Formats: sequence, structure tokens, C-alpha cells
Amino acid sequence: MKNKYKVGLIFISAIVLLFVVYVLYFFNYIPHQKYSNSDFNITTYKSSHDEDDDGIDDQTDILNNVKAYVSSKPKYKSKYYGTGYPNDHFGVCSDVVAFGLKDAGYDLMELVNQHVQNHKEDYDIDIIDKNIDFRRVQNLKIYFKYNAQSLTTDIHRIEEWQGGDIVIFENHIGIVSDHRNKNGVSFVIHHASPYQRYYEEDILEYRNDIVGHYRIN
Repeated sequence: MKNKYKVGLIFISAIVLLFVVYVLYFFNYIPHQKYSNSDFNITTYKSSHDEDDDGIDDQTDILNNVKAYVSSKPKYKSKYYGTGYPNDHFGVCSDVVAFGLKDAGYDLMELVNQHVQNHKEDYDIDIIDKNIDFRRVQNLKIYFKYNAQSLTTDIHRIEEWQGGDIVIFENHIGIVSDHRNKNGVSFVIHHASPYQRYYEEDILEYRNDIVGHYRIN
């Protein structure tokens, strides 16, 4: 009887352990295997434009800048800055995109403000505030719709997803990584919560709220 009890206990413990591992893997607390474009015979896209004249094409520049930004390990906190861009070690999802574009020559704060001023009827904004408007996902949905190249939202058309692209969800935004999972689906560099362990995560196959996929051109 004791042996049966022990076997049952071991079986239940194994099930619980597998469940815990699955949950940790699902939420990216356990790193996922990373693959590159070459593993899927995908040619890496490079832009023909270099906005800031630094010798690095825009697509590569944006990706490099985003990696540099998240390497500083910003802590997640939503707050208002009179400087527009956060000037401390805090930030939210939109700041990943804003800093990636800024150091490539695209000042998203100024660009969004100009577009809002010229097309206020397209935005659900009562009082225009350039310091915060460019940090709101709902505004970025509209801005990129009119000011960037729109691409597929089908994550399984893997060759059409490239590092440096912008991906927008219902209430979230991030930059597409140059790493992929075993199915070729791109990782995303993003900042989603204070509990996020890694900034580059395998999330696209686990979400059903992708509303936009864009490229600066």
C-alpha cells in the first residue's frame, strides 16, 4: 500500500513539475531556443535609406538602437515626463520603439506631434500634448498606419518579418527581433510589465491581438 502511495505521489509531483515548467516556458521565464534568418534561408532585409547619415541603414540602425536601449535594463513604470522621452531608468512599451527610432534619425515625439497637429480629426485626442502623445499605443496605431509601410500580420509568412520592423497589438507595441523560434516565427523586443524577465521574447505565437506590422521606409 505504501509503495502505491509513493508511486502516486511521484506521479502527481511529476505532473505538477511539468505544469510549472510549461507555465515558466509559456511566460518566457525559461529562455526559448533562438534561430537566425540563415537557419531558414531568409535574406536579411536592409533599408536603402540612412536617415541620420551614420553609415548604417535605417532597418539595421533601429534594431541596433533598440538592443542598446534594452541592454540598459529600463524598469517598467508609466509616468509623465516634461522632457517627452524618459530621462531616468524607467519606461513603457512605446519607449522601446521611440528610442529605437530616435537614434536612427526619427524623432517620434516631433513626428507624431506634427501629424496630430495636421490630422487631429484622425486621433481621439482632446488636448494635444507632444510630451505624451507619442508614447500612447492608440496614437501610434494611427501614426504608423499613415507614415510607415504596412506589412502582413500573418506571423507564419516568416520571410516577411524582419528585425527592426514594428509590431503593434491592441494595447501594446514592440520591435521585431532578428531572432526566431524553431518555426521561424520572429521574437519581439518589448517591455510589457515590471515582472518581465527578458526584453526579447518568443510571444507572437501566443497572442491573437496583432493589429499592425510596419516598416520605416
